[in-house]
Amino acid sequence: MLISADLPIRRDKFAQQDQILTITGATWADYQEFESQEYSGYRVAYFKGEITIVSPGRNHERIAAVINRLIIAYCEKYNIPDFPFGQTRVNTWGQAGREPDLAYAFDSDKDLPDLAVEVIFTSGDVENLKASYQNIGISELWIWQNNKITFYILETEEYMTVEFSRLFDRLKSSSLVKYINRGITESPAIIKRDFLDFI
Repeated sequence: MLISADLPIRRDKFAQQDQILTITGATWADYQEFESQEYSGYRVAYFKGEITIVSPGRNHERIAAVINRLIIAYCEKYNIPDFPFGQTRVNTWGQAGREPDLAYAFDSDKDLPDLAVEVIFTSGDVENLKASYQNIGISELWIWQNNKITFYILETEEYMTVEFSRLFDRLKSSSLVKYINRGITESPAIIKRDFLDFI
């Protein structure tokens, strides 16, 4: 764990919130050391000489799980073949690497996902996050933060904010977030049912 068992902390708080460690002055080789199974459960990213290690809290994982269910439900309803990447590492060799909360290719399997989804529950630098995914070349990025989800599409090497997903043309960010935010207190099965009725 990133937090020692001997520290005087409120464990219930840290079970629900993300734990984040940033290492500056790192190299790509340092980043590759985190390939080991020893670090399973952590999300490890590299960009501009900085390694960020996130241990997701319970609420982070719940939000990500609900987003996953809603994406799969949409694909099933509209017969869109999906190829999940999960938290598989995606990178531009030597420059940027990330392990998204969720990632998918659609219609056919690909080397890079068409969509990456990131949940920022405690804190995080959105601009740095976007810049690293731009560097990798992910065509659509969704970021959930502060009870809001923002859709970005990659246009001429820069992300543009959009209201509707390019991948799911019936999906509007302000409509989707109403279902996502129920995930902290409600069962994903009930949320999925209501979402399917909506779409």
